[in-house]
Amino acid sequence: MKHNKLGPVLSIANQKGGVGKTTTSINLAASLATLDKRVLVLDLDPQGNTTSGLGVDKDKVEVGMYDVLSKEATLEEAMLETECEGLFLVPATMDLSGAEVELVNEDDRENVLLAGFESYEGEAFDYVIIDCPPALNMLTINALTASDRVMITLQTEFYAMEGLSQLIDTIRRVKANLNADLEMEGILLTMVDRRNNLAIQVENDVREYFGLQVYECVIPRNIRLSEAPSYGVPVMYHDFKSAGAQAYLKVAQEMIQRELAAA
Repeated sequence: MKHNKLGPVLSIANQKGGVGKTTTSINLAASLATLDKRVLVLDLDPQGNTTSGLGVDKDKVEVGMYDVLSKEATLEEAMLETECEGLFLVPATMDLSGAEVELVNEDDRENVLLAGFESYEGEAFDYVIIDCPPALNMLTINALTASDRVMITLQTEFYAMEGLSQLIDTIRRVKANLNADLEMEGILLTMVDRRNNLAIQVENDVREYFGLQVYECVIPRNIRLSEAPSYGVPVMYHDFKSAGAQAYLKVAQEMIQRELAAA
């Protein structure tokens, strides 16, 4: 773990949109907080869906992720307490799309977020979760460079594996050139509908190819998961007993167990 007070740092990544990255960032973080962990979520996606999904109005955010990356604010200054106990957020604002362009002109552009982590002096966190944008761009590279681990969310659909090799290649390159400590946390299957033969086939293929890297727990298709963001809360605050809420709690528990097994 590279950061004394921040860690482990977990990036949730996939360059494809609509595969459950934001849903996972919000609900895995909330599940860990429910298990008495202190969790910080960084919304690194300019769309800011994690920000609004945690009940924060993007238009009213004065200091956010952009300010951290442009070195105009520290993590502590950009951090907000959410309505979920133990869960904190550094929100995204529309300016964040500009950071992508501005970072290209920085000398040490891949390490800007890491530098922000290294200067953190606030209270310690048990976990930091980064919601990456749906692109293999400079924001994602910054997230991977500053992370200890990366989780890939994968929807069980026909084109699921397409682009996955590109993402895994990017992770390998970051590990080789920028962050030797970066490890694969695993692949989390999302929007799984086991009544659908194609979904079952895709799940079997992914498990056969990636083996134990694939999480045992999967996230089902669940109406409550889709509804929760419109209320600005994680699914467990919307309907704790729903299949979606229970699935993310199991993922959080599996993540902790994997950590203990690896220690």
